[in-house]
Amino acid sequence: MELLLNSETWISLLTLVALEAVLGIDNLVFIALLVDRVEKSKQVVARRLGIAMALITRLLLLFTLAWIAGLTAPLFTAFGQDISWRDIILIAGGLFLLTKATREIHDNIEDAGEHEPTIKAVHSLLAVVVQIALIDIIFSLDSVVTAVGMVDEVAIMASAIIIAVMIMLWASGPLSAFVSEHPTVKMLAMSFLLLVGMTLIADGFGLHIPKGYLYFAMGFSISVEALNITVSNRRKRARQTPNE
Repeated sequence: MELLLNSETWISLLTLVALEAVLGIDNLVFIALLVDRVEKSKQVVARRLGIAMALITRLLLLFTLAWIAGLTAPLFTAFGQDISWRDIILIAGGLFLLTKATREIHDNIEDAGEHEPTIKAVHSLLAVVVQIALIDIIFSLDSVVTAVGMVDEVAIMASAIIIAVMIMLWASGPLSAFVSEHPTVKMLAMSFLLLVGMTLIADGFGLHIPKGYLYFAMGFSISVEALNITVSNRRKRARQTPNE
């Protein structure tokens, strides 16, 4: 009860929720791209199942702090750099994102048109949910480590993670619809995955790139694309408006 009446508790909770939500942006982009490959009737289910798996993954990682700490212990040294299980997970996740984003770009550019329905059909609901669950382990490492570094109370950390995932659930629908309706935004999202993948690989090899740089690049690109879409919509309306 004292924990709830403490103002520092609420400040820590709100701060951590904000950080967790920001750290979940790249995960939302990945989910939006994957869900778009599922049949229309199953997209809502796939999105909710994927985010539910994200919640379970983050809570499990939170309650296994000793295991997470053990992941940082060096396994071997390569090219003068200590490599741990955490590094291996980050490198593997980065390579997976690079592969996934490259294949998505290929499918959208090379195989557009008559082959598109065939491509979408091979992405089953189970396959999409499994991919979301696997990659969320990579994305969860940063968010959980951030939570542990900021707050001592596990209850606050767990509450912040749950609230942040609820925000993800609320935001994922509009984001998925927007990405699906705008091919240029979809391509931009794939480039974000390439960027995140390279960041994970660099981090795995000991070259830490501050997330602020990553989010600035993403935010700036989104701002430019928003202006492009606005101008394009105005031109379309101008062409559709009959001359008086």
